[in-house]
Formats: sequence, C-alpha cells, structure tokens
Amino acid sequence: MSNFEKLKTFDPLPSGLTIKKSPIHGLGLFAITEISSQTELGISHVKDDRFSHGYIRTPLGGFFNHSKKPNCEAIYDGDFIKIKTLININSGDEITVDYTKHDWIKADQ
Repeated sequence: MSNFEKLKTFDPLPSGLTIKKSPIHGLGLFAITEISSQTELGISHVKDDRFSHGYIRTPLGGFFNHSKKPNCEAIYDGDFIKIKTLININSGDEITVDYTKHDWIKADQ
C-alpha cells in the first residue's frame, strides 16, 4: 500500500465514535455502537513540549468532556495518552474523563 493509499484510509476518530452537540459543554464525543468495558479507544494526546501543557491533541482528545463520574479514563503510555473505557458504554452515551486527575489540565488550575 502506498503512503497516499494509507492516507486515504485514515479515520480521525475510531469507528464507533462520533462528535455532536453535548449537554455537558459545546461538542462532545459519543458512542454510536456498544463499547465493552476496558476497551482502548485510541490515542488522545501525544507528548510534545512545543504545545500548551506539553501535549498535542488528536481528534479523539479534542472532544471528550469532563465528568466527576466518568465512563473512561486517560492512561499514560510513554509519550502518549490513551483513552480506555471503565464501564460498558451504550450507543448514544457521551465519552467522559475526569479532567482533574491529569497534568494537561492541572497546569492551568
């Protein structure tokens, strides 16, 4: 497969997720299929000290919202932050993470 063909197959969000208006804040990330507990959704942030808080966000990282009762968690894996489900997520549920547990938010608090 050529590099161009690989680019044509790039999906900015994992299958099973979409972006739409959120009752929490602005736009949010929502499941469009059932997602099992302990499923890794993908990379949300990549370590890069040239960016605010030392990370650059991927499309996945740009749209999940905060909740004190989240259904996902952010997992630090070397230079990456990945999102992993904590519980079974139903189609239509908004993907949420507790922001207060992570350094990319604490820098401004």
